[in-house]
Amino acid sequence: MSQELRKLIFVTGTDTEVGKTIATAALAAALHPETVAVYKPTQTGVSAGQPGDVEEVARLTGVQAVAEGIRLREPMAPVPAAAAERRELPTLGDHIARIQQLMAQHDRVLVEGAGGLLVKLDLAGHTLADLMLAFPESTAIVVCRSALGTLNHTELTLEALRHRGVSEPKLIIGSWPAAPDRIAFSNHEYLAELRSELLGAIPSGAGQLSAEQFRAGARSWLKSHG
Repeated sequence: MSQELRKLIFVTGTDTEVGKTIATAALAAALHPETVAVYKPTQTGVSAGQPGDVEEVARLTGVQAVAEGIRLREPMAPVPAAAAERRELPTLGDHIARIQQLMAQHDRVLVEGAGGLLVKLDLAGHTLADLMLAFPESTAIVVCRSALGTLNHTELTLEALRHRGVSEPKLIIGSWPAAPDRIAFSNHEYLAELRSELLGAIPSGAGQLSAEQFRAGARSWLKSHG
């Protein structure tokens, strides 16, 4: 898998709470964590001193280089969350500069978005899709659900990426159920037949595993649905 992915990897989702952070962690674990950096442009819903998404990735994988653009308390989209605290959001240029710095220091850089692809990151209306376009030699990964509704949400996200010139996005199912039903199997089959490559699926509850168990499982999860 590592040879298929470029130096810079953007991880977005079809929606919030689809498993982006755990998928990012699995990617980091599979790509040799000692050479990986993880960046989250905007972390919302977490207060200072509490562990956020990048800390969860570090806990599960051992990745040392993790960073955020900004942390906001309210569990909202970045723009209203920043307004609630009267904070100024980083600009698109700020995020670009931070990513470039990380790329100069690490073999691989993973960038995890907030919410879905078109959630605004700043007052100028820039989104994660705009950040991707600043790095055309990158890999885009869309984390999707296995349950009812995922097909439309996934197709819309892929269409939005391709419409903006982001080529060859890949897919990961963010939470594959322990006892999948007919809908989950049908959706998996559908997603696996799309033009966008399905890299695999993360088992439900993977984030509750010990770090040792998580790291041991990451490579196999990203080959099949298990």
